Amino acid sequence: MNIRVKCFRVLAVLFGFAMVAAACGGSDDSSDASGESGSSTEVADGHSASESEEEGEEEEASGGLSQDAVEKAVAGESDGEDDDAVVAGDRSSIEGIWEEAAATRESIIQKITAKMDAGEWGINSNNVLVGPSGYEIDLNDCPADWSNTHGLTDSEIRVGQTTVMSGNLAAYGDISNGWENYWDWINDELGGIGGRDLVMIIKDDGYVAAQTIEYVDELIESSNVVALHGLGSPNGLAVYDKINDECIPHLFYASGHPAWGDPVNHPWTTSHQMSYSTEAMLWGTWIKSNLADDLPVKVAGLVMDNDFGLAYEMGFEAYAESNPDVVSEYLPVRHDPAAPTLTNEVTTIAAFDPDVFISMTAGNPCLLAIQEVEASGLLDRLSAAFTPSVCKGVAAYMAPAGMAADNWWIVGGGVKDITDPQYVDEPFVEFIHETLRGGGLDPSISMLGTGYYFAVPWTETLRIANELPDGMTRTNIMLAARNLAIWHPLMMDGITYALDGAADAYAIEGSDFSRFDADAQTWNQIGDLVDANGGTAPCAWDKANGGCR
Repeated sequence: MNIRVKCFRVLAVLFGFAMVAAACGGSDDSSDASGESGSSTEVADGHSASESEEEGEEEEASGGLSQDAVEKAVAGESDGEDDDAVVAGDRSSIEGIWEEAAATRESIIQKITAKMDAGEWGINSNNVLVGPSGYEIDLNDCPADWSNTHGLTDSEIRVGQTTVMSGNLAAYGDISNGWENYWDWINDELGGIGGRDLVMIIKDDGYVAAQTIEYVDELIESSNVVALHGLGSPNGLAVYDKINDECIPHLFYASGHPAWGDPVNHPWTTSHQMSYSTEAMLWGTWIKSNLADDLPVKVAGLVMDNDFGLAYEMGFEAYAESNPDVVSEYLPVRHDPAAPTLTNEVTTIAAFDPDVFISMTAGNPCLLAIQEVEASGLLDRLSAAFTPSVCKGVAAYMAPAGMAADNWWIVGGGVKDITDPQYVDEPFVEFIHETLRGGGLDPSISMLGTGYYFAVPWTETLRIANELPDGMTRTNIMLAARNLAIWHPLMMDGITYALDGAADAYAIEGSDFSRFDADAQTWNQIGDLVDANGGTAPCAWDKANGGCR
């Protein structure tokens, strides 16, 4: 097959637009061009953007899908298939969903138990926890007073959480409220897990890393928790070293920062959502495919000036440097996370006159970005505008923008929003709405549903751990988490949710490409889903240099 025909088929599978054929002209070797670049990159606030290093190609393949993996996923050549542990059932009713979840749990329990009984997994004679695909934790390195059952009482399973419930990102606080609502239902209707109630101890850190550190210390030292959860890239990076040193399960973190995919150096921390590095690569793939007649194009990014936004900036910069035939210039403009307006930043971007605008921010700034882009007149000149995956919530971020949000794009990570009309009649979404109302909560709030998105893998992990030899322990929680492979009812069908020890450290490695319809208040998926399960190499995050080692 010649290159031109092959490229057309690859791109047509994803987008289904006639225009994509033009994207395949010339050589198809742009993914090998990381050592040289004709594109220019600058940062508007005066910070110098990091230049491509000789090892940049290796870094690109860690913490996010490589360009090659994206191409294979688009072409249907990757291993992005449902995990064998998932037992497909009747998903047309809530009863069928519960039955499938129970059958999948039993499959995972049997797998882990067999390995533990054979002496292959579990805590060995050297006091090392051994799990799937090379996963190990040397428990001899844990604190002298560490306990495998700390945080467990006869009546409770206690989980601590730091999150943001005030300030510019306060909307994310409803994630915790939705999550608690689900666990309250499990406690009231199912008697918890193994007769123990699920208890969350929530601390509002205001998205301030220094406050996160203080609260994590408090949760560890005096709140008697078996495991921890948190939200926010800068917040997590500030505490995940300590949490791992303390040997505390730190599961399904609420951030797509690539650092959470580090099962060797941070074996107690697991990822949850799509990596921001993968998202950045998929932005570039979309541009290459859909703006073929205009390539190369100028791209501007509105970047939250912290570890979260800079992960996006770094990821897209790597793509731009490697693909000068796609991106001629890339201008990241950074903003203060607490800024009340984004007028100055968007004015700078408008003067740059980009072809593509990408919002690399979170929380209320996502809404502000949409409003400011329209108010500046930039929207009418753009070939495309993207909002980030973390701001997919229709009620939270798109609806308040009115018609200014129309036709904005998203690489959405395959997540369903319970306020999107296309999902409201699905049985699990109906269950969420009913359960939220039963708890006195408003199901029209997007982030409450997002709480269930996080609560599902947590709940399934704890249920599995409880049925393993020796019952609920911290080490069994980690064995359950590192073997978790489920059909997630708030993920689009075709997106795999799975972890595999030290080999696959990213639970979600796929996404939809969707465009917002402001009249219908819905995200319309365009083309096929991309799933590259197992295609992302782990990332040992280098804090000093801001990249994967």
